[in-house]
Amino acid sequence: MRIATWNINSINARLETALRWFEEAAPDVVCLQEIKCIDEKFPAEAFERLGYNVAVHGQKTYNGVAILSKSPLEDVMRGLPGDESDEQARYLEAVVSGPVPVRVASIYLPNGNPVSTEKFTYKLAWMERLKARAIELLAYEEPLALVGDYNVIPEPRDAANPQAWTSDALFQPASREAFRALKWLGLTEAYMAVDGAPEAYTFWDYQAGAWQRNNGIRIDHALLSPQAADRLKGCVIDRHVRGWDKPSDHVPLIIELDL
Repeated sequence: MRIATWNINSINARLETALRWFEEAAPDVVCLQEIKCIDEKFPAEAFERLGYNVAVHGQKTYNGVAILSKSPLEDVMRGLPGDESDEQARYLEAVVSGPVPVRVASIYLPNGNPVSTEKFTYKLAWMERLKARAIELLAYEEPLALVGDYNVIPEPRDAANPQAWTSDALFQPASREAFRALKWLGLTEAYMAVDGAPEAYTFWDYQAGAWQRNNGIRIDHALLSPQAADRLKGCVIDRHVRGWDKPSDHVPLIIELDL
């Protein structure tokens, strides 16, 4: 089973790009972030024609996550538990049915900038809620993939120019510590387990020729439960997609599980 995560940066603005990649990569499951539309405006029919079941947790203009799967989706949960007042659409969880069911979550973790504002406080609180949910899910002892745009640069090696990010929420010690705390629960970071080669970025800004100069960062991650990590066969970054016409500023990350 090939499970992908991709911050699409507006699904309707980049539908043609998305469909081109879906047909090229033929993933089994795709977790999208930053779809930037309400549920009713998600172009579900275009993906259903390709054979995908669709679950959406959308929001007008901002945020929004989706899961698309060739197998039926069950036990769909919209929203991250722990704060009933949180109206931001950043978390969608479902079980992909099959001989070996896999629980997946599409995660769009808050950016957190500027650091001196409540946005950073919200980011850290959201990460604490994610940790609490991960603890609950790990207790199920089932294949689990928590994938998405984490908006965290884990280590200096994950940025082409780490000094440029020292004051950014993505690279703050508290953000990186919270990301490590997730892994310390027993989750495996798929890319580091399979490859780990440097200069493997998943995001390049639209400004200042960042893509052309490979001035990128690695902020899209896949964290796996032990039951999923034991079945991990590969993890690749579809870097070339960033060079297409009208691209997202992120590219897909794909993991392969032997199921």
